[in-house]
Amino acid sequence: MSKNTTGRTLAQEVNEYLQTAMTMEALSEKIGYSRTAVSLYLGGKYNANQANIEEKLAAFLEEMTGVPHTMRINGKHEGVQHRGFFTSSDVKMMLTICKRAQEDRGLGLIVGQSGYGKTCALKLLSKQDKRAYIECDDTMSARDLITAIERAFQLPSVTGTIWRRLNSIREYLNRNPGWLLITHETDKLISKNTVKKVEILRGIFDQADVGVVLAGEPKLEELIKINTDRLANRIDFYGLLQGLSDTEAAEYLSAYDIEPDALDELKYRACNDRNGCFRLLNRTLGNCFRIMNGRNETVITPQVVREASSIMLL
Repeated sequence: MSKNTTGRTLAQEVNEYLQTAMTMEALSEKIGYSRTAVSLYLGGKYNANQANIEEKLAAFLEEMTGVPHTMRINGKHEGVQHRGFFTSSDVKMMLTICKRAQEDRGLGLIVGQSGYGKTCALKLLSKQDKRAYIECDDTMSARDLITAIERAFQLPSVTGTIWRRLNSIREYLNRNPGWLLITHETDKLISKNTVKKVEILRGIFDQADVGVVLAGEPKLEELIKINTDRLANRIDFYGLLQGLSDTEAAEYLSAYDIEPDALDELKYRACNDRNGCFRLLNRTLGNCFRIMNGRNETVITPQVVREASSIMLL
């Protein structure tokens, strides 16, 4: 069974992904293998030639997570790389809220500080069946938002007024129930001067057979409470991201060969109260890997971490 450059097997990475974002049945359909074949491979009991199914699964992981999945080929390493998608407690919380909002046609609110991993996780979760994802921007007009929603549902743009286009979206969702709409950076739609754009989302939620998850910075919660009671009192599910715990950071980093002092520094970058976050950890690791791969090294030392940090300050 093939291993990637972190030493974990392909089956371990696929199993971890399935815990978060997809059923075995959906994966089987996606890669064109029977559920039995996939189950046997993931359980280490697949007796047929593994090369083809591994190629399909590796390509699947790369498509779903955006992380290049480099397996060992003929025993040769292609350098140290980031491990695959990590299922933290924050990710599990986002998974639960998205699942419940979709199944119950409810309204979810997810908030968390920048760098905590919202974007990566929500994009991944949006790849499941009947889920649409849009990333909002403070330069968006109401018409821009409607266009983004139409594209997310792969609908043709309708000419005419905002109401006509919005009504076309609602009609589609009522004819095709079971969708979930995830909007990220939703706080950028609300200002002290207008709530018109976020009210468009409320209108879709109220009048269509659809679940909605609003995600953004912590200020999103307060903006909704202050500016739009009609949206605030509809929220069914709420989640506040906590960031990586010390234990989770250690688990994430366990895939690599790291000297103790270097491990402490990397965990600090993930967990300190001032600016610690997943993004800072991954940026530091990325620089570490570039330095190490240039030297054909495999161990992360305190010196490598210091050099990686100095690159970030340039």
